[in-house]
Amino acid sequence: MSIKGSGRDYRDLIFTIDSELSKIQDADILLERILLEARHVVNADAGTIYEKDGDQLVFKYSQNATLEKRLPPGEKLPYSNQRIPIDESRVAGYSAENEVVVRIDDAYAIPPDRPYKFSPSFDKANDYKTTSILAVPLIASSGSLLGVIQVINAVGEDGKVVPFTKEDEAIVGHFASSATNALMRAYMTRALVLRMIQTAELRDSHETAAHVYRVSGYAAEIYDRWAFRHGVGEKERDRTKDTLKMAAMLHDIGKVAISDLILKKPARFTEQEYQVMQAHTYCGARLFKNPESDFDRMAAEITLTHHENWDGSGYPGRVDYARAKPEVRSLEVEGVSREVEVWDAPSLEESGGRPRRLKGEEIPLAGRIVAVADVFDALASKRVYKEAWTQDKVYDEIRAASGTKFDPEVVAAFFEILPRIEEIRANHPDQAE
Repeated sequence: MSIKGSGRDYRDLIFTIDSELSKIQDADILLERILLEARHVVNADAGTIYEKDGDQLVFKYSQNATLEKRLPPGEKLPYSNQRIPIDESRVAGYSAENEVVVRIDDAYAIPPDRPYKFSPSFDKANDYKTTSILAVPLIASSGSLLGVIQVINAVGEDGKVVPFTKEDEAIVGHFASSATNALMRAYMTRALVLRMIQTAELRDSHETAAHVYRVSGYAAEIYDRWAFRHGVGEKERDRTKDTLKMAAMLHDIGKVAISDLILKKPARFTEQEYQVMQAHTYCGARLFKNPESDFDRMAAEITLTHHENWDGSGYPGRVDYARAKPEVRSLEVEGVSREVEVWDAPSLEESGGRPRRLKGEEIPLAGRIVAVADVFDALASKRVYKEAWTQDKVYDEIRAASGTKFDPEVVAAFFEILPRIEEIRANHPDQAE
């Protein structure tokens, strides 16, 4: 909702928005929301938010109300991994380089003495007309540059594009200053989560930052589409998506409890070794056995259930993860008897002498979603015991497992957002790729 002409003190609205932003944990979701709110406060049709990365600006999110109206319901504009230099050649780069607000009334009539230029390539490719531009740097309280918000095409009360005003500069500038506080908190949260993941990476080289970024990104987008299909309200959808994306990053954190003899074996597991490996599910959930937040509860669900199968053939089943304990056993590993620390969790409910497996909607939605995201990424990635599968082969495997390994509705949501899935994969490649 724009506040232009409303007579309401924009500082009150920005305070309210800041309160909402402070609840968002994931930095990427926060960047998208910051752009959305910046557009709303000055009634801008479109916009882009950039994140600083070294001496470049990374194109993180783009929003465009005019173009979005042309899309089918529930679909979004594609991601872009475009980068521009922080210099004076482009509007956003100039804003970042000089840490100043740039206001342009007509992108096609920039005075020739200005160092920056406007490229009409996007407009030509998308049948769009960029006119007014307002670029505002995101500067932390420490003075460091975090990125740039660029809003495009202010819309007047008559629905026509008008220039941004001096008041708009002040409003977006105030908003940007407030938003950076929430962004810094999100960066700190991300850093803490990544340190946990790096601990796992020391044990398992597959548990890389790129892998967890991809899986969490897939999971968030699959959920968003599933929730849209199920009529979940926007606020609840955004809140759950935020929590899910952060929690999904820790889906395999329990691998830190698995012996190196098993975890680092450069070949497929024997049945006995596979049983030992299954303990990573409840060992991960055990880290969140005293939940203090929605994040803790969802992280426990995901770590525990992302290997449960829709038809009830997965693991670990109904176990008391809070009471999981290790013991040393003699196991044969690669033909040699070894002493290995093995974790066991007591059953909460047994069937046939083993923990009763979860089936169908008994499996939490977050676990069902991460199951698809994790398997997709594993099949599409190279491992010491296999090459990466081709895209078509991976898709065929996911389709074939619908209704047995995977929730059919989650699989349907996955295939509805394939362009988004492939963009996430492209944006977070493994170092070896």
